[in-house]
Amino acid sequence: MDFEWSAEDRAFRARVRAFLEKELPANWPEIARHGPGSREQTEFSLEFCPKLAAAGLLMPHWPKQWGGGDRPTWEHFILGEEMWAAGEPRGAQYMNVNWIGPTLMRFGSPEQQQRYIPPMAAGTAIWCQGFSEPDAGSDLARLRTRAVRDGDDYVINGQKIWTSYAGLAHNCFLLARTGDGASGKAGIAIFLVDMKTPGIEVRSIPSLIGHGDIHETFFTDVRVPASARLGEEGQAWSIIGYSLANERVGIPRYEMASRVLDQMVQELRRRGQGDDAVIQLRAGSAAANCEAARILVYRTVEMRSRGEAVDAEASLARVAVAEAEQSVTEFGMEFLNDAFTGDDHPVFLAHHERAIVTGIAAGATEIQLGLIARRWLGLPNGAA
Repeated sequence: MDFEWSAEDRAFRARVRAFLEKELPANWPEIARHGPGSREQTEFSLEFCPKLAAAGLLMPHWPKQWGGGDRPTWEHFILGEEMWAAGEPRGAQYMNVNWIGPTLMRFGSPEQQQRYIPPMAAGTAIWCQGFSEPDAGSDLARLRTRAVRDGDDYVINGQKIWTSYAGLAHNCFLLARTGDGASGKAGIAIFLVDMKTPGIEVRSIPSLIGHGDIHETFFTDVRVPASARLGEEGQAWSIIGYSLANERVGIPRYEMASRVLDQMVQELRRRGQGDDAVIQLRAGSAAANCEAARILVYRTVEMRSRGEAVDAEASLARVAVAEAEQSVTEFGMEFLNDAFTGDDHPVFLAHHERAIVTGIAAGATEIQLGLIARRWLGLPNGAA
């Protein structure tokens, strides 16, 4: 594939950067330091995303019937790179654009599409995803949350954990096991749940990054209409496969890592350490990791734009992005440790805090490596 951006692509990138320069406030670095899942950044996104939508920059690649511009996939990806390089001012709403909205377009009923997609396109909807459970993290097939059919409703009971954005979300993209007794991947369904439904309790989980952006969520006799089910009972696994492939390549975090690395190098030059051979070696290694991640993601996006299956490629890209982020934060901690302890470089600290969990979110690195072994190398289940 051709890795050179066209003149039109470069013009679009310049347009996005100009918009960010105009719309992000002077205190944005401090807001961004809290992370996309924080209350501060999520609340900011509810002001920022409607402006982005009005400018045609929230979901340019979406179909026009859903408020998009039918623009090429690569414009969406350029947009994502610039947003993440700036600290992701879309907050939780990047999920709507990248995978929740497209999943509803593909699998949702007309009623579900009409109810949920317009608020996403307007930049006013916050969603969370109810996947992980205390005994079912990366292995979602072990989930125990159950939805039992009761007439025209389902009654949901169970617990979810590590639920980003749950404290402010309007709706939850929830996985639950239906009442037919099936285990494993069978018998799992997806429900689109209003977070104000009686019986839902959200508790914040203290975390290393300390911004209250992850939660545990309890469902006690939560009654939802059968119309809240996305697709059929037992169809969830194929839907989730589609969604997670979009999620794993839809978050260009390598761009943030690359920009942070540039700032770290500038700071080391300012300190007169730019000619240190060891620093140059480590910086070069981190830069190589960032560019390798970029190329793998680009390849996966190009394949997906042609309608090709990208399950293995998405896992490869996901691992490469995690390693790129971690290599940059390790470089900073080794040579700029003091910059992570004060308030002079909030971008460094924010990147470090996010890199702590980068190998876990959207599927732990170990799980991705197992998927690569099976899907890329053809090894049998359990051999990885």
